[in-house]
Amino acid sequence: MGEVFSQLSMSLDGYVAAPGQSLQDPLGRGGLRLHEWLFATESWRAEHGLNGGERDVDAELVEEMIEGVGAYVMGRRMFGGGEGRWDLGWTGWWGDDPPFRVPVFVLTHHRREPLPMAGGTEFHFVTDGIEAALERARAAAGDRSVCVAGGGGTVRGYLAAGLLDSLWLHVVPIVLGGGTPLFDGPLDVALEQDRVVAAPTVTHIRYRVRR
Repeated sequence: MGEVFSQLSMSLDGYVAAPGQSLQDPLGRGGLRLHEWLFATESWRAEHGLNGGERDVDAELVEEMIEGVGAYVMGRRMFGGGEGRWDLGWTGWWGDDPPFRVPVFVLTHHRREPLPMAGGTEFHFVTDGIEAALERARAAAGDRSVCVAGGGGTVRGYLAAGLLDSLWLHVVPIVLGGGTPLFDGPLDVALEQDRVVAAPTVTHIRYRVRR
């Protein structure tokens, strides 16, 4: 069985999204700055069907994290579409061919039938909690890894429950001053730093989660 991990970009003051999140600004006003390092990589652009991009240490790390993922888990807000009952016309932020290409399990309080997309992505909507979503993701992934993709509240929930094996934080040298914090209150787990990758515009830090 592969590991369960998460990876998030975070500002120096601990936020993984900026204030003012909406359908127009899913990462908040100015929140896209957290991911400029990612958007510039050849690896990210290739996953989204785009040409060009930088071939550098960031691109190599993105490839390393994507390789071997057999399923994803994400929160309702990361999938998007607003609160409450589903607008069945909403199929995510990623168009007809999302970049995941494996099963994705979306945490929600509202039932919805599975949503198959082009390229091998299929969204499954899970109403019975984070452990049930992880169990289904592990079954789908087999020997491959499961990535808890976000958002911040979802990752924090899995971290607090001791369900993550490792956590990558991509620390971007900006200060957002507010938004969605990753760490909001005490956690009954220990984070043991075991790898640091320095790049010109971001520092990548991997922590092992000790329960």
